[in-house]
Amino acid sequence: MKFVKKSAWEKEWTQTLQQEKQYLQKNRQKKDSFLNQKLESHIPDTLQSTLDSAFNKAFSLIFEKGTGVIEKTYDKRKKKTAANLRRSSANETGSRETLRAFKSTSSLSAAKNLTLSSVEGIGLGVLGIGIPDIPLFSAMIFKSLYEIAGDYGYPYQSENEKIFLLRLIDAALSHGEALQQKNTEIDRYIGLHRWPHDTRLETELQKTAARLSGELLYMKFLQGIPIAGAVGGAYDVVYLHRIQNYAKLKYHKRFLLDHKNRKAFYE
Repeated sequence: MKFVKKSAWEKEWTQTLQQEKQYLQKNRQKKDSFLNQKLESHIPDTLQSTLDSAFNKAFSLIFEKGTGVIEKTYDKRKKKTAANLRRSSANETGSRETLRAFKSTSSLSAAKNLTLSSVEGIGLGVLGIGIPDIPLFSAMIFKSLYEIAGDYGYPYQSENEKIFLLRLIDAALSHGEALQQKNTEIDRYIGLHRWPHDTRLETELQKTAARLSGELLYMKFLQGIPIAGAVGGAYDVVYLHRIQNYAKLKYHKRFLLDHKNRKAFYE
């Protein structure tokens, strides 16, 4: 039997699929924390709807007016130039090092944003500021996603790409069969570059805002209590990290597939 050596792309693709499989397995079941169980009886009946509305307004404001403001917090042009150089290197050499360069750069950007989120979330938690933190936390989520997209050289301002970002957030906070289904739908977009004809940005925005508010219900309640709120604020980092990890995984998978298709087109 003749041994066929795998190409650099095949090795990177295989590892990416394995990492995706591990992510899906890790999030097969949702586990309620002991802290959530303790807080459950103290949550006001109106808090969920209040959080839903707050995240919905924050997301809408970011898409309507906030993207330009967020882009001023990092050098968008520099990211685009660097991404183009990495793509050229990957196209020319096809080495695994050039394919993995995108992953390293996006991880560095993500780590910086985690540090900022930690300072912001815990600081406001110490002061007992919970719900007012939502616009800042939402902006940090999209800043992280914008930078990851930029590090891979992908746009994020079209309606389809905004839906892609919202789907990443929604899937990252899902579990079990729901996560499997959402992951498959994201892969379909990566492959076809379009969503089903009945997909609407406003619907996706509302759904994702509800997903995030549901996950953060207990922690935002706790964050509104001075001093103790530092624990709730710290969970901003936990959830941002989950979103970042999933986004990096899907953008890397998207890049690898696009890279392969482009090479095949010119061969």
